[in-house]
Amino acid sequence: MLQLDYLNPFWWLAVAVVGFKLFAFVDAVTRREDAFRAADKKTKPFWLIILGLALGLDLLLGAAVFSMLTLVGLVAAIVYMVDVRPAIKQLTGGQGNDSKRNMGPYGPW
Repeated sequence: MLQLDYLNPFWWLAVAVVGFKLFAFVDAVTRREDAFRAADKKTKPFWLIILGLALGLDLLLGAAVFSMLTLVGLVAAIVYMVDVRPAIKQLTGGQGNDSKRNMGPYGPW
C-alpha cells in the first residue's frame, strides 16, 4: 500500500526544521568572514561546521522531529538566527558579500 507521508503533520514539521536549518546555513555562507570577528561572535568556519553538520545529519539520517541530534541542531540554528545573524547584519548593513551598494547618509539609495 502507498504510504502518504505528506499527510502526517510530523513530516511537515520535519520539513520545516530542515528548511530552517538550510536557510541558516545559506545565510552563514553568504556573510563576510570578518563580520563574525567584528561582531565578537565565533568565526565563520565554526558556524559553517556547526550548521552544516546539523543540516547534513538531518538529510542523511532523516529529520526525526524528536531526535536528540535534530533538536541540538535546531538549537544551534536558532542561536545563529537570533544572536549571530542580527549582530552581523547590524555591522554590515544587512549585506552579505555584496559591499558595493549605494549608501547615502540615511541608508541605501
